[in-house]
Amino acid sequence: MDFSIASILTLDGLTNGAIYALLGVGIVLVFTVTRVIFIPQGEFVAYGALTLAIFQTGKTPGTVWLLLILAGVAALMDLVTTWRYRASAAAALKAALRTFAIPAVVCAVSAWAGPRNLPLPVQALLTICIVTAFGPLVYRVAYQSLAGASSLVLLIVSVGVHFAMTGLGLLFFGAEGFRNPPFLDTRLSLGPLTLSGQAIIIFGASAALIVLLWLFFERSLYGKALRATAVNRLGARLMGISTQAAGQLTFAMAGLIGALSGLLIGPTTTVFYDSGFLIGLKGFVAGVIGGLASYPGALLGALAVGVIEAFGSFWASSFKEVIVFTIILPVLLWRSLRSGHSDEDH
Repeated sequence: MDFSIASILTLDGLTNGAIYALLGVGIVLVFTVTRVIFIPQGEFVAYGALTLAIFQTGKTPGTVWLLLILAGVAALMDLVTTWRYRASAAAALKAALRTFAIPAVVCAVSAWAGPRNLPLPVQALLTICIVTAFGPLVYRVAYQSLAGASSLVLLIVSVGVHFAMTGLGLLFFGAEGFRNPPFLDTRLSLGPLTLSGQAIIIFGASAALIVLLWLFFERSLYGKALRATAVNRLGARLMGISTQAAGQLTFAMAGLIGALSGLLIGPTTTVFYDSGFLIGLKGFVAGVIGGLASYPGALLGALAVGVIEAFGSFWASSFKEVIVFTIILPVLLWRSLRSGHSDEDH
């Protein structure tokens, strides 16, 4: 290995690390607000990449119909729950309509746009809307009724949601892999490095989204409400903050992050229906490095994961996944030795 090869590997690692950073931030966000270790975060990535790929073929993606079905289930759950607690048909119908309306509009527009081969940016925007709309519905169907359960129960539910979304991905997309066209087809030569337009977009989009998330949490009322829910759920409820609304907003942001990550990673690798699992796990490793609590820690951890993966693929390509996931062991050991908790602590 010489300096030029090391530079190329470092650039590739940082490019992948920028995507893992988004996923790590999303996992930390979901865990701090809802206590859910959101394993299906990677499925949002696969859904984003594959939905855009189906749009590119001039067809309506299967995720449109899946979204419509999931919205119907969530609306029915809201209808029954509201009727049970308020015994008011008008209130129950209003709650169901509020849940169903936005996904239905997104599905209608996407079904109309699918066969029309609209420009790539419009298809990307529709993809983001579709996958983002999945977030609150997944929370409503799978997690909202278990909001007070233990972290172990929520983890088991996450595993079930992961397998369900993977199976549905196989049903709606098939076993064939897809690779999307780049959003910017240009190349810049920087000495031994060749910086592609897609890499520039990855760095720019990742940095922009992280800055927007920081501004959201620091400047907006909703962001401060999410921070309050993350610090103390009971205290947030006593102050009038709806933990259900916080959970749905958090999952919507997780869907947005996953969709954007799928659009960014689609042109750089072939994505299959089950590709999101490994990608999401690498984001989870980044989140664990950040202690599932620190956004800057998750960002730095993601960049480290990307660089280690790139160099690992050079030295031992067959074991690059093993090398990446082994990173989590010393991190967990260090954190366990650093904390003063014992089995008797509560």
